[in-house]
Amino acid sequence: MNPITNTLPHESAIGHVTGSAIYVDDILHPENLLIGRVVFSQHAHARIISYDLSKASALNGVVDILDFRRIPGHNQLNHLVPDEPCLAENTVNCIGQAIFLIAAETEEIAVNAEKLIEIEYELLEPVLTIEKAMELDLNLVPTRKIECGHADEAMAKCLHKLSGSLKTGAQEHWYLETQAAYCVPGEGREMAVYASSQNPSETQVIVANVLGLSSNQVVCEVKRMGGAFGGKETQANHLAAWAGLLADATQRPVKIRLFRDDDQKYTGKRHRFLSNYEIGFDENGLIQSYIVDFNGDAGMATDLSMAILERALFHAENSYYIPNVRSTGTMWKTNLPSNTAFRGFGGPQGMAVIEQGIDRIARFLGKDAAEIRFRNFYGEQDRNTTHYGQLLERNHLFTIWDQLIASSNYYSRRTAIDTFNRTSPIKKRGLALTPVKFGISFTTSFLNQAGALVHLYTDGTLMVNHGGTEMGQGLHTKILQIAAAEFGMNLKDIKISATNTAKVPNTSPTAASAGTDLNGMAVKNAIEKLKTRLIPLAANLLDAQEVTFDSGWAISMDDTDKRISFKELAKAAHQARISLSATGYYATPNLHFDREKGQGHPFNYFAFGMAVSEVEVDTLTGMYKILQTDILHDVGDSINDAIDKGQIIGGFIQGVGWCTTEAIRWADDGRQLNHSPDTYKIPGIADVPEVFKVNMLQSAPNPNAIRKSKAVGEPPFMLAFSVWLALKDAISATKNHKIEPDFELPATNEVVLLSIKNLGSLKR
Repeated sequence: MNPITNTLPHESAIGHVTGSAIYVDDILHPENLLIGRVVFSQHAHARIISYDLSKASALNGVVDILDFRRIPGHNQLNHLVPDEPCLAENTVNCIGQAIFLIAAETEEIAVNAEKLIEIEYELLEPVLTIEKAMELDLNLVPTRKIECGHADEAMAKCLHKLSGSLKTGAQEHWYLETQAAYCVPGEGREMAVYASSQNPSETQVIVANVLGLSSNQVVCEVKRMGGAFGGKETQANHLAAWAGLLADATQRPVKIRLFRDDDQKYTGKRHRFLSNYEIGFDENGLIQSYIVDFNGDAGMATDLSMAILERALFHAENSYYIPNVRSTGTMWKTNLPSNTAFRGFGGPQGMAVIEQGIDRIARFLGKDAAEIRFRNFYGEQDRNTTHYGQLLERNHLFTIWDQLIASSNYYSRRTAIDTFNRTSPIKKRGLALTPVKFGISFTTSFLNQAGALVHLYTDGTLMVNHGGTEMGQGLHTKILQIAAAEFGMNLKDIKISATNTAKVPNTSPTAASAGTDLNGMAVKNAIEKLKTRLIPLAANLLDAQEVTFDSGWAISMDDTDKRISFKELAKAAHQARISLSATGYYATPNLHFDREKGQGHPFNYFAFGMAVSEVEVDTLTGMYKILQTDILHDVGDSINDAIDKGQIIGGFIQGVGWCTTEAIRWADDGRQLNHSPDTYKIPGIADVPEVFKVNMLQSAPNPNAIRKSKAVGEPPFMLAFSVWLALKDAISATKNHKIEPDFELPATNEVVLLSIKNLGSLKR
């Protein structure tokens, strides 16, 4: 079997579809299991005057109720920026802040106990918008800046200038498996944590900190997650900490799983942004200066907000070379749940603004927006340095453009759409082409490292442990393929173990699209160590000068008929007292960034992609459908075509949700109004393009990553801008593209309809 193949299915596919795959809520538990329940604040901002737990504690079946005074360690969920209490002390700062923890024999008893808790509050005025936070100067840290050239001087000299603002909305992760954790106490206050976490090492640290333990007393294991999308990078730690506290206090196993509505109401989202910009350009649409100021809604605490803001600043120019750029950004505190990582990690918010700006340039000049994009692409030999000073190597934008323009029949379809719109008074069609250039690496440099532990057993089978987590994205499948290819083994003889902090320590989160890049290289490193030990033995046994491994055999390169199986070789190595276990390690080289100067080399490489989308809008109702999307995306040499294609499709459709249907509404008191699948609209089958063509760029190997592949998790998300701007193109067609429509993101049916209505009162 060729280990690098597009036919290999996901390693847990059968388990997924039969229901035999084990998630946190499926783990067999002992009879003494307790159900944990978190009592969340129902006020966005209030002072806790007093509370009484006596009636709830007296309820039959309640084993214990904890408040902040019962935390044996640190009352803190963020070990880097200590601004997020594990349990509220004197003040609550959002609806959804944890106040008490209940351990009960059943979920019903825990629910009834919560009803008996008495709390007296002094209500305080909440801050619920970015604008209000800015007015009160509630910034997390001082404004960040990345710039190049002389943006103000260049702007003053520009022939044409446009300015504006753009609101981009929040987004719910809507992973299928809600947040969950199961904790089992051991001897000497040891704690085993089974978490639905993208970040088991940080989960280990947080649980140890709140319990007042050292890290070697806590083991965190992650078998798999039912989706995460960034929502379980930090906020899965909360559930683990709460369950760990209850398990430690009761000395019984405790499980906490959030109900779907509670998960939506009380967990962080993608950050809302309010962005203001000015863009200067010449008569051909060539951008000469760009000034943009991002303002993000952090929620009540820091979480990952500053790293997310930084990535927005890095991706402010998307795929375009602009000689003079000033990008600034600030994160603001509000009384909403702390916002967190989400696929794209600030990149979408940064890119949306420049794409809106280019769309406006095109309308101002009376040109096709695709033409303006093409003229401003980064160059291959020059015009190829980013505003933070990194040289753009192996730029595939022009290759992708040429192939996609041809395969999508872009220009003929543009002509056909213009003809359709002239003759159709009610329904209008729109077309847009948008690119993506996305940097791959954690922008926090020390996170770009990974470890692995590989065991070869005497029966010739291999157990691979690595620090990455499986959330459905196919990481374990790719690691399986990498291990088979690097060792020359059969796929059937390799198994990937659950991610466990006792086996591979101090791991980075599975995030930043870097899971395969980092962990694949660490596994390769471990396998190289084993091969180095085994090759001399194999050569001696085969009486060969050189030996290669292939399909489960050690083979003499002098005489390929002379071979020995892995089983025989492993047994001989064990008898010769040769270690059959190896650790692996990898740290991405040549990464550096000076935050004070805003210059450096923060990314290992860039992934590129492009999409063309066509939509049809009913101007009387605001309803629309995606008629066709053509995608061409750069994945280097794919390790698994099927998985990569699935990630492209899934990322794009999730991006369509953010760009169109997924609007989150809050009441004036901070309550989220749409917190269930009947009121929060994630994309369904009807939202998938009627014609959907997805292809991967061929003959574009990437020398900077494992087996010349490229990361694929996040970059396709931003290809959904093609749908967002195709909708704007259709709206614009109602006035023959002479007037700039009011527009924002997400472009819900309501936004589309009001935009069409408002065009009647606007003038160019």
